[in-house]
Amino acid sequence: MKLTILGSGCPSVDLDRHGPSALIDCGEGARILIDCGSGVTQRLLEHGLPGSEIDALLLTHLHSDHIVDLFQLIISSWHQGRPRPQKIFGPPGTRDYVDQLLMLWKAELRQRIAHEQRSSTKALEVDVTEIKDGEELNFGNLRVKTVTVMHLPVRHAFGFVFETAEEKAVISGDTIYCPALIEAAKGADVLLHEVFIHGEMSLVEGNRTPKTVENVASYHTLDSVVGKVASDAEVSCLMLTHFAPPKFDREKLLSTVSRDFAGPVLVGEDLMTLDLARNSISWKKMQIALGSVNLN
Repeated sequence: MKLTILGSGCPSVDLDRHGPSALIDCGEGARILIDCGSGVTQRLLEHGLPGSEIDALLLTHLHSDHIVDLFQLIISSWHQGRPRPQKIFGPPGTRDYVDQLLMLWKAELRQRIAHEQRSSTKALEVDVTEIKDGEELNFGNLRVKTVTVMHLPVRHAFGFVFETAEEKAVISGDTIYCPALIEAAKGADVLLHEVFIHGEMSLVEGNRTPKTVENVASYHTLDSVVGKVASDAEVSCLMLTHFAPPKFDREKLLSTVSRDFAGPVLVGEDLMTLDLARNSISWKKMQIALGSVNLN
């Protein structure tokens, strides 16, 4: 199993951190995209796996920063020659959202189909399954379990547990400290978890007030808490993503998180890949073998 961060950012626009998205790759039939933030199709192509080859898209929740590039994924996959419908699994409301999205672009799609004369329109078909807590999905040798997380006032938000016979990876989605997620993540090889870096979210007169910061922090996991999550879940490795704000002091963040979690802490970057089978990390031209670090 390989876990790749495609986008490690948040709604704030940043040139280095695109919108939230990740990829679980267990080979053909089990290449799973999680969330569809801004720039995801470009990041997939940079990673060497065009959107046309994704087997399924899982949505943690329907906040805009997690779904904003969904239509881009659909249209670009068609252009890349995808021969099959898109398969999307998401919370209640996903089907209505997709229906409205396709209706918005209906006239253009009709025009493109008629004018471009491509051999198939299968990629423009979307098969939506709305998921619930505790559901199990299967993709080849990969099992996926859903777990409800705490992102109120968002009513339906999920984390995901990915398991093969040898490996276990967990993705938090957006949440505060969540006992259900911790229980589901027990003993995982890696926990990919969001983080809100509270001390670095500056105030902006007329735009970002103390109340704004307080409210945003109230439904995310603080840097002072995420290490406790990993420790309580007894995971082998903690990988951080969905950084808010996207610019921050890395050394300070590592120091804060490591006070509560003694295992490896990875400050995630776009296109960083953790290979669970090989115990290795790759990013750009960098490759690190973790050696005796136990990830499985």
